[in-house]
Amino acid sequence: MDSSKSKRLETLEEYIIQSQNRFPGATGELSQLLRDISLAAKIISREVNKAGITNILGVDGSTNIHGEAVKKLDLFADQQLISALDRSLITCMVISEENDGIVKLSSQGGKYIVYLDPLDGSSNIDVNVSIGSIFSIYMREARFNGNLKEDDALQPGIKQVAAGYVLYGSSTILAYTTGLGVSVFTLDPSIGEFILSDRSIKMPDHGAIYSINEGSYNSWDLGLKKYIKYCQEQDPDTGRPYTARYIGSMVADIHRTLIKGGIFIYPHSSKYPNGKLRLMYECNPLSFIIEQAGGKATDGSKRIMEIEPDAIHQQTPVYIGSKDNVEKVTEFLETYKKIEQV
Repeated sequence: MDSSKSKRLETLEEYIIQSQNRFPGATGELSQLLRDISLAAKIISREVNKAGITNILGVDGSTNIHGEAVKKLDLFADQQLISALDRSLITCMVISEENDGIVKLSSQGGKYIVYLDPLDGSSNIDVNVSIGSIFSIYMREARFNGNLKEDDALQPGIKQVAAGYVLYGSSTILAYTTGLGVSVFTLDPSIGEFILSDRSIKMPDHGAIYSINEGSYNSWDLGLKKYIKYCQEQDPDTGRPYTARYIGSMVADIHRTLIKGGIFIYPHSSKYPNGKLRLMYECNPLSFIIEQAGGKATDGSKRIMEIEPDAIHQQTPVYIGSKDNVEKVTEFLETYKKIEQV
């Protein structure tokens, strides 16, 4: 008998419960929160897959806190995720890319704070390129005194208790970590369940793919320019030249990097002196995922997850991916920064 045909499929729900049972005294609240997010992800996936025939493509006509045009699917994803988190009464507040400040939920005594990028890469929606949702979960600090404030949400990435993303592509993938490795699930639309596809994924220490918007080359620091030229040079001993791949949806670029190795870069530039990507709901959660899979993530000098945030929509440069690749680009940045300072 073919053992592959008799292999029992494990659902996300079962996996979460089994993981929870390994910790005596666990209340199950974090498990419930993850299930809430997965339910919203299924609903979003359904709408993404039929967006062209349900009049949900195109812009809403408004702009978000960052001055970006809001797509109809952005708002739909935002509403679904916030609604799902509000139902179980264990999350006190949500911070989302689509909202200016904090969103207080029904249970202001809830113990969790959740950051969301409801639909990352939404500029790709109308051309049917992969997009995704990102989430980052924190415990509420003990300093809580009865009034929810923005300061309660300003915690460094090392305090995340869980983080993950959902990628809506040729299949819908959910990857998450609670600090014990990265588990990956694939949505089976025939039964409406996320099925375990990798219990503890590990990324390569080195990869031959670099991912960056090379159209911004002239606005980069010298060290980054030199590193990209290094990636393009012919050197069979190190597998160069590397392959350039840039999708423009961070979730999609990071998922490829997680699977195949390499590096994703969104640097500071003359146009974005503090970087463009958001620390709290893009870079921190994806850095948590990448680190748990054996990779690294920095802002060019400092570990992303050790940055002390001073604003919920704070921006940062990011260099994230395989350990060897991140260390190599850091070497270039440091070397040429010293040269420029002379």
